[in-house]
Amino acid sequence: MVREDMMEKKPGKKIYGRFESMSMNSATIFSEENGQVVSPSAVRADESQRQMNKWVILALAASASFMTTLDGSIVNIGLPSIASTFHAGISGATEWIIIGYLVVIAASLLTFGRLADMLGRKPIFMLGLVIFILGSMLCGLAPSLLLLIIARLFQGIGGALIFAVNIAMITSSFPKNERGLALGLNAVVVSLGVATGPTIGGIITQYLTWRWIFYVNVPICLLVLLAGWYFYREQRPPQGQRGRFDPVGAITLAIGLAALTLGLSFGQEWGWLSTGALVSFAVGIVMLAVAVFVETHVEHPIVNPGLVTNRIFAFANVSFILCMMALFAPGFLLPFYFQELRGFSTVETGLLLTPLPLMLAIVAPLSGTLADRFGSRWLSPIGLALACIGLALLSQINAQSSTWDIIWRLAVIGIGQGLFQSPNTRTMMGAAPQEAQGEASGLLATGRVVGQSISVALTGTVFAALGGAAAGTLLSSPQAHHLSALAMSSVQNTFVGGFRASLLVCASFAAIGIFTALARGNDAAVKKAK
Repeated sequence: MVREDMMEKKPGKKIYGRFESMSMNSATIFSEENGQVVSPSAVRADESQRQMNKWVILALAASASFMTTLDGSIVNIGLPSIASTFHAGISGATEWIIIGYLVVIAASLLTFGRLADMLGRKPIFMLGLVIFILGSMLCGLAPSLLLLIIARLFQGIGGALIFAVNIAMITSSFPKNERGLALGLNAVVVSLGVATGPTIGGIITQYLTWRWIFYVNVPICLLVLLAGWYFYREQRPPQGQRGRFDPVGAITLAIGLAALTLGLSFGQEWGWLSTGALVSFAVGIVMLAVAVFVETHVEHPIVNPGLVTNRIFAFANVSFILCMMALFAPGFLLPFYFQELRGFSTVETGLLLTPLPLMLAIVAPLSGTLADRFGSRWLSPIGLALACIGLALLSQINAQSSTWDIIWRLAVIGIGQGLFQSPNTRTMMGAAPQEAQGEASGLLATGRVVGQSISVALTGTVFAALGGAAAGTLLSSPQAHHLSALAMSSVQNTFVGGFRASLLVCASFAAIGIFTALARGNDAAVKKAK
């Protein structure tokens, strides 16, 4: 009697058949590629290697995510020291240290995601680490502000290469029933980067120099690079599935996304109706329209049209963008609240911001495990609903609120984000076919950047329009000591009014996200979408 079973395959060795003899009660396995006999013990070793490899890949992807996330939050803290070294203001040229990095990432994520599907995720990931290391070293050595900005742009290319593939590395390595847990564990590491960044940045700038903000990336990323070189095993895409690269689509998408990100980043400073802002938005919209036309008329587009038209993926991506629009702004607004209104130090502010990412780190693996077991149909909208409630509660704090009053409200937001993030990412990546995991990861990362940019732009505009920014500047200036009690109360109320309105805008984004998360459908529909 002969029986054939499809078996789990190791990259590079295609094992497909098992012929079992009833009398001898033994199994013989053949390799399709060379017809050699493989013993059952070899199959067990193959499975053991595959199990170990997926955890190695998770560790590599999470470590790289931690460093790139930590880098962003540390550099924000170090800007005043950098400006002082080069005798420049924090606004103007110094802002390009942050915004230039963001623009490069936004412009290149989709292209790098497509290249990962063509060439494999490992070469893109490894190249990203090399460029990020070199960029970090050049940033630390920069003798002038201009060269620092150029080095930062170069570093952004490395960050984009890493961001474009890290989620795809995880989802393509873990089976469907373990992806939620793996993505949750990755979220833990990212949350640690967010939580510890301000504190580490404050310590580095206080006891060393700002140059060590960049140098600290080098040894850790070198370890990840060496580990990836020796331990990361990946089967490269077959030649027939790679397709061709679309340079016109890549260029138009890059220019369009870069222009939009630039306009969102500088719109408040330039003025939303200024020539610079209007030109940025016009160029962005026109180039993205051209990109859509090009992408729909080429055989191998940068973005798989099946992803964009897939209801499950599209609604999950929109929900994720709305989540970023809602939940990125508190990290932008609260430092002003803590330092300008309440008078806390930079280190104290970093510690007070910890509850949100800490609760996210605790809840994300749990929600991912629940999604693996029961599906993510209800977890994502429940998470956004909880985050919406937390934002509304946070908007009610004032100049006299106790520290505990602020901490527990931030914890509610963190729990909501943790419930949403891992299940939603699991759904997005599960809706993408295996050969488009890089593009899906690139779209996810692009959605993060766009959502964060819109969040800061809109909430910053509301905060400034209602007088919150001007009130904060006055409260942190020497003139504040000469204000009467009545005048001080009025300025504080103005600050709180702008702060409250901005957070309510964030809550409205989360509320809309509840409905888009519900509209995407259930996990059974994900199977049909593929």
